[in-house]
Amino acid sequence: MKEEVFNKWFNVFILAGMSVAIILAAVFNRSSDEAAWFLLIVSAFGSLMGVASTVASANGKIITFLFGFLDVSIYGVICFLNWRNTGTGLGNCVLHLAYFVPMQFVGYRQWKARSLSDAGSGLKARRFNKRQALLCTAGFLLLTIVCYIVINAFDHSAAEGFIKVAVLLDVIPLACNIIGQLLMSVAFMEQWIFWIGVNVFSILMWAFSLKAGGEDYALIYIIKYVFYLINSFNGLRIWIGLSKPGGVCK
Repeated sequence: MKEEVFNKWFNVFILAGMSVAIILAAVFNRSSDEAAWFLLIVSAFGSLMGVASTVASANGKIITFLFGFLDVSIYGVICFLNWRNTGTGLGNCVLHLAYFVPMQFVGYRQWKARSLSDAGSGLKARRFNKRQALLCTAGFLLLTIVCYIVINAFDHSAAEGFIKVAVLLDVIPLACNIIGQLLMSVAFMEQWIFWIGVNVFSILMWAFSLKAGGEDYALIYIIKYVFYLINSFNGLRIWIGLSKPGGVCK
């Protein structure tokens, strides 16, 4: 009972806190440029949908994919606009529009197949064995290298050097997102390790973009990923218990 009460109030905190933070950010960044103001409002709405999606995901609710579809569609377009303006975010643009959008439908079907009822509740959670953990780690490292080579070829930021920080901050959340979404779709607890990585490096990426003269919506996404990060730690806590023998998301 205490667990249910904590989760209830934690979810309220995340959703209410994110809503208040985004409203304040939008008000204080009110621009006379109508196009910029419109993008700010759209970004704020997408971020709220994203937070609702992560909260639902942490609690094993299949509605996460409805909220997620709205979030990733909007975020993909915003990342494209950010890439055109600052040179960062191309990887996230491609990821969200070409991968995350269709994966919302894949994830919905997978969770529906693994649920214990027709309503999509009672999701059976799983955990890596040693072999799966090694394969996932190796896959993540290989994917990161490949993504860096590809994104670096299209990078047009002013950054120079053997390792471009702007590209690296784009690539790491890209690789974490790809692995995290796959693990989420088949209900593995380890997804949350990758979501934590996504959130940490996304905060750094948007902070880098804001410092480089990015648009006002960069602040919205910094706030969004801070709340995502908080929720990710709670999601990891919940799913560690749910992935034990007999654990089920109810």
